[in-house]
Amino acid sequence: MNWISNYVRPTINSLFSRREVPENLWTKCPECGTMLFHRELSDNLNVCTNCDHHMAISPRARFTALFDGGIFSEIAVPAPVEDPLKFRDQKKYPDRMRAAQKETGEKEAMLIAEGEIGRTPIVAACQDFSFMAGSMGMYVGNAIIAAAERAVELNRPLILFSAAGGARMQEGILSLMQMPRTTVAVEMLKEAGLPYIVVLTHPTTGGVTASYAMLGDVHIAEPNALICFAGPRVIEQTIREKLPEGFQRAEYLLDHGMLDRVTARGDLRDELITITRLLMGLPPAVMGDLPAPTKPEPPEVAEPVEPETPSEANPDP
Repeated sequence: MNWISNYVRPTINSLFSRREVPENLWTKCPECGTMLFHRELSDNLNVCTNCDHHMAISPRARFTALFDGGIFSEIAVPAPVEDPLKFRDQKKYPDRMRAAQKETGEKEAMLIAEGEIGRTPIVAACQDFSFMAGSMGMYVGNAIIAAAERAVELNRPLILFSAAGGARMQEGILSLMQMPRTTVAVEMLKEAGLPYIVVLTHPTTGGVTASYAMLGDVHIAEPNALICFAGPRVIEQTIREKLPEGFQRAEYLLDHGMLDRVTARGDLRDELITITRLLMGLPPAVMGDLPAPTKPEPPEVAEPVEPETPSEANPDP
């Protein structure tokens, strides 16, 4: 037995011919630990197929699944002043912004768009938690105002998906000023008689919860989403008591009257279509995006023919 040809050579060949496997092909569910193939996870809208844990999803991926045919148009947002306070902690604020933009591929923490869901025209806004924890800064305030103005201009409802860790500390008092600004934007929709629907996703906390995230006509949450102003750990340290199981989670808030519905991500589109058309006074949407059924016309009935008499059938010669 030649160990060089039978062992060493195949080992060397395998080292040089080994293909590199991308690291992002599999995702581990943080709830149950199941390894999920990236295509399977994407097809299921970033929801674990084993335990139904709802993971984070980007605004573009959410809009692609929400709008008819995945088609939507972005709405321009006025750019705010860059780094108005010249803030610096471990990094400069502009450096943090550039790092977040490179990581997410987005300009800021909120994306707004217009399109149709179930042939119902809407305006939608979605926060991106992966962009500096979805923090509410001047750009987010401008985005919500732009979305509300566009909804009023087109006479469309506004659907907002919230996901934030609170106000953006790098903008100081200017970020807190977005709370009354966005409240005025919501009031514009109410004065125009247009529905404002909020979908609270995990997590929605801080000043976002204290302003536009809790001012909707209808509040829907994704399962097990954390929704609060101050987090449970802060509350426990303050009152020095153990909080109830599931405190500040979507199901707990639904039981205590703070939410209207808790809906899984896969059922959310149909739920929003139904609620939006109901609030806009429109007829129910046709499932499957098919033409509306028409009432069939009754079949034509032929008039009876009288049988011929024998004399008429065989006249005498």
